Amino acid sequence: MIDVLVIGAGPAGAFAAHRAAGLGARTALVAREEFGGMAANDGPVPVRTLAHAARLLREARQLDRYGIAADGFRLDYPRLLDRVDEVVHGIRTHSALRDRIDGLGVQVHEHAGTTRFVDPYTVETSRGLRLQATKIILCTGGVSRPLVVPGAELTHTHSDAWTLREVPPSMLVIGGGATGLQVASVFTAFGSRVQLFQTGPRILPSEDADVSAAVTAAFREHGMVVRDELDAVRSFEKVPDGVRMRFIQNGALDSAEAALAIVAIGWSADTTGLDLPAAGVETDERGFVRVDAYQRTSVPHVFAAGDVTGRLMLVPQAAQSGFVAATNAVRGPELPLWDQISPVGSFTDPEYAGVGLTETQARQEHDVIAATVRLDAAARPIIDGRTTGFCKLVVDRASQRILGCHVVGERAVETTQLAAVAMAARMPVRELARIPLSFPTYSAIVGRAAYVALCHLRPDADGSPYEPPC
Repeated sequence: MIDVLVIGAGPAGAFAAHRAAGLGARTALVAREEFGGMAANDGPVPVRTLAHAARLLREARQLDRYGIAADGFRLDYPRLLDRVDEVVHGIRTHSALRDRIDGLGVQVHEHAGTTRFVDPYTVETSRGLRLQATKIILCTGGVSRPLVVPGAELTHTHSDAWTLREVPPSMLVIGGGATGLQVASVFTAFGSRVQLFQTGPRILPSEDADVSAAVTAAFREHGMVVRDELDAVRSFEKVPDGVRMRFIQNGALDSAEAALAIVAIGWSADTTGLDLPAAGVETDERGFVRVDAYQRTSVPHVFAAGDVTGRLMLVPQAAQSGFVAATNAVRGPELPLWDQISPVGSFTDPEYAGVGLTETQARQEHDVIAATVRLDAAARPIIDGRTTGFCKLVVDRASQRILGCHVVGERAVETTQLAAVAMAARMPVRELARIPLSFPTYSAIVGRAAYVALCHLRPDADGSPYEPPC
């Protein structure tokens, strides 16, 4: 019998298998398809590749501005998809984690098909594999949540969008979260006429309000139609040139048409076919696998990690939870999942990113100041012709602790990592302001914002004489 069986080979599963084997457990890893899961095959890797192509198009349109003559350029979408395949294959083939897993003797079963429980200790796959294990870790990830309305079968998911063989002339994107915005932004850059729809008052509802407003304004400037405050989507129907969506906004029935409709309204746990009741594993009211602080499910020998648990559904967090689940599966419940400083962001145009509390959240429990620096006041964005956006630091007035950082603009995702490190180190904003960050860089704008924050804070409680000449 196997000591630890990991089901799912995405970031959570890969880290769980590596950790379990590293602790000396006889470990097996079962993948429905290929190693890497959604992150490598259908998520951040292919999305970032397409976003890079969109960036190259934006840069190419600036060539004349910098005195570079160009005879014209065009997007060869099938060739771009070939490049996406090359990137995915390269990352999968050269994954250092895969090499380490193989080196530790983990039994890796790729293309095993859907896995289901036969009993609490036994699973079998749709392609004939049967395994027994003392401990089992579920890392099956998530899937796009469907929109349950008449005609929903006429719509597509983000996965379908990435596998199109040509750029559609027009597109409806339903869902104003991270996934919907990436689809909408990429295909706008590629020439589609995109309409983005969101129930509720604004797109990016979980981000800082200023981020939402800035991204909305930029999208509209790029020619995208952004329609928020929808009451409900009623139905879809086929029309000669594609699909028509009927919806209610402000109490009135309205409609929109496009060649293609993409639904991106969130994620559900990918538990289809697992037959969790056969193992006694419980799910919560949203359908995600219920786990405690040690990643244990309702069955003591079954653990779960990553998107299937419904916690922050991002690659780094999935990897961390896989590490914790495997540690506790082998050693017993000794390592709880720690509090995380979790930067999030998206490779849209413009990019946006954030870490920590939004300004609204921070003001509910803290006396805060919000220091904002616009990108059009910073050297590197001016040099690059990418002046849309800002960097905001949210700082507790008494402790000078950085509570949040929110960035819109070029390299926003990379820039926010600097603030995340400072927050994880519990660095007071005055210390961040003292670091002579390289010039001219995008990340230096975080230091500029820290400097501005000091202008609004009381003198240092420790008597330090450092005060900026505001």
